[in-house]
Amino acid sequence: MQLSPLQSRLAASVIASCLLLAIYLFLLSPQFALAAELSSIPIDHETEVDAERWNPEQMLADGVEALETLDIRSDTYEPVFAPFDRSIMGRAQTGVKAMVNNAPVKMNLEPSSWSTFVFEVSSVSGRDDSGNTDGVRELRRELNVSQNPKDEIYGVGLKIEDDVGVQPELAKRATKTLWISANTCIQPEPDSDKTTMTPPQLTLFVSTSKTNTSPGPLAPPNQQEFRVFDEGAVMWNTTLSEDVYFTVSAPNVSTEFSSRFYNVEIAASVDQSYHSYGEKTALYWVDSDANATLLMTGNLTNSSGEAIATPPYTMFAYNQDEKAVVGVRNSFCGLKLYAQIGGTRSSLRTDMMRTGMTTRGQQNATRQEFYFNGLNSSTSYTGILAREPGVNALGKRDGAGGGGAVFNTTQFSTKDSGTCTIIYNLTFCDQTAYAVPGNTSRFADAIALASFYDDYAKSVYDNFNKAMQQIPCDTGTTAKYSLVRGCSDCKSAYKDWLCSIAIPRCEDFSKMDKFLQMRNINALFPDGHKVDENITAAYGGNKAYNSSRVPRIDDEISPGPYKEVLPCDDLCYNIVQSCPSSLGFSCPVPGMRGFNNSYGHRAASGDSNVTCNFPGSAHIVSRATILTVPWVVVVVLMGSVLLLT
Repeated sequence: MQLSPLQSRLAASVIASCLLLAIYLFLLSPQFALAAELSSIPIDHETEVDAERWNPEQMLADGVEALETLDIRSDTYEPVFAPFDRSIMGRAQTGVKAMVNNAPVKMNLEPSSWSTFVFEVSSVSGRDDSGNTDGVRELRRELNVSQNPKDEIYGVGLKIEDDVGVQPELAKRATKTLWISANTCIQPEPDSDKTTMTPPQLTLFVSTSKTNTSPGPLAPPNQQEFRVFDEGAVMWNTTLSEDVYFTVSAPNVSTEFSSRFYNVEIAASVDQSYHSYGEKTALYWVDSDANATLLMTGNLTNSSGEAIATPPYTMFAYNQDEKAVVGVRNSFCGLKLYAQIGGTRSSLRTDMMRTGMTTRGQQNATRQEFYFNGLNSSTSYTGILAREPGVNALGKRDGAGGGGAVFNTTQFSTKDSGTCTIIYNLTFCDQTAYAVPGNTSRFADAIALASFYDDYAKSVYDNFNKAMQQIPCDTGTTAKYSLVRGCSDCKSAYKDWLCSIAIPRCEDFSKMDKFLQMRNINALFPDGHKVDENITAAYGGNKAYNSSRVPRIDDEISPGPYKEVLPCDDLCYNIVQSCPSSLGFSCPVPGMRGFNNSYGHRAASGDSNVTCNFPGSAHIVSRATILTVPWVVVVVLMGSVLLLT
């Protein structure tokens, strides 16, 4: 029959649609997932699943549609259902302990035993380069989107290139660094009746190879690296692109040791090394007397206006003949146990160290000082600066790097006799901190002795200040005594010089350094004996040798014989430069009578000796630039008693 025009159009449309469907099915052959196919797969949430079946790249190749809903945390894939992530990602093999970022693990090791750990890439996959773990991002939203027909096949809108498998968003994890560190907290203890051996060190083995998941003394050497602990500590870092396996191994220990096991703390971190040692940090030995010493750090701030509420450091110390600490001198927990001063096993008093903050020293910047008392006379010690676990350089608590830090050592020694007494934290002479002539029978308390010296210096300065009031300080430029220096410069220079003159720096009489000046040689030592007769015969009649620089010291303190570290000559020259000529200040010059008994010269660069006394002086202190006056412009006038001996 003949079709109407409307029917003809309908028939043509149906036939064309059927032809297109046939061509589509013939050419593309799409695969459909049927419910019947899935029902044959047993579901058991307790069954461990092969991690390779869940590899995102493999899923792309297989065309698994489930990837449409896959999320990514930061750089790499991580399941969002945290309670079951271990079943998806795979579990550490039996006997291998999985480590968590910045979470230390403590363990005991018997001789010839070891313990193996693994740090998995997946455990930090939720962190971006800045440590952020907040954003959960869909994979398809982070990668480039294209209209390539291949994208439709894989169904995720990914741009797939022939030479690039995964975009840089996935490859970022290769740039992470893993730090592995450990401290020996307890080590074998030798039986002193049987051996003088020191305990052998532990060894760290590390493998980044999938073929060696049990590094250690039995594994192939070419599939691992190793590092022997250095005085009870080890640090290692490597690129974190695959799971990293590492082992701490204990050596065989002789039966001549009374205890033979080790206790170790180990940690892994992608932030920084959890434990650290060996970093160079300035620690200066200021001075000592027979039973105490004072040490001070370098500048912790740039100026006195920057405050630090909590002291950031602690210290350990030990007699250099002490053997218990050998083997753990780079381990914070080892020092905490074995150090002679500061260690919990020590038989010494626990209050031997005091610490606090000070602005004493150059630039008036904040520093930390340590005062040790109860020490033995004529003894050499080693001090170790350290930072408590969980405390950063500004005294704040911090999880990263929280295992403590051990810095470089500083050597110091105590004096022979009780003639010198160390004082510090004075009120007026606030830059003064060193040993001064003392006498324990008259000033048993160092605080009282410090007050005596400080009050005397302040009284002399008050007289000087009255003279300064006659100088027109607050006046116009044409009326000032100098266009370069002012009254404040003069007062500061006079104070520095006065505190060094009125408070002599004391050394043992037995010291033979040429820069030292003998004082009070006709007096008796604290134990009652006298200076050698040959010395008293040669110098006993000279006032520069048979008395102290300041008569009041002999009258009220009456110290025994001692040697003085003379004030630096540039302190005197600075007064001449800074003060009005009307005050009549002048200085002796080298070669002039009285100079060698009155002033000394600063040590050459690199000399650890304090060869002359100046505000803030300390052993091995960095030297500031000194402004000196040419000898030809120094006016030599003997008008002031305080400028000479």
